[in-house]
Amino acid sequence: MKHPVDIHVGKRVRQRRWMKGVTQQQLGNEVGIKFQQIQKYETGMNRVSASRLWDIAEALDVPVSFFFEGFVENGVEVPAAANNAPTQGDLLGDKEALELVRSYYSIPENQRRKLFDLARVLSDVA
Repeated sequence: MKHPVDIHVGKRVRQRRWMKGVTQQQLGNEVGIKFQQIQKYETGMNRVSASRLWDIAEALDVPVSFFFEGFVENGVEVPAAANNAPTQGDLLGDKEALELVRSYYSIPENQRRKLFDLARVLSDVA
């Protein structure tokens, strides 16, 4: 039976991997395991050991605490680390939203700012 923490950590690994534009194969190579193991971690099928989670955090450029942010236990959410952006909830669980964010950050900064301003105007109208 999958443990809720393992499922949450796996989702956060997948979210961050997507945000970085890294494949399961690439992440597996970086931490010294096969991509199938990354798949099992991401689904919560296999539990990630502390040392492996450390390696994954380094490979994905986040603190280990990132993987626990947003986890709710007994009605209490694990707070975001002080250095990180606030937890995005399930929004980043959506593949389309992750692709949109990744694409957004690949746009040159001056054009990205204009796009951001346009999005703000459009969201105020709606």
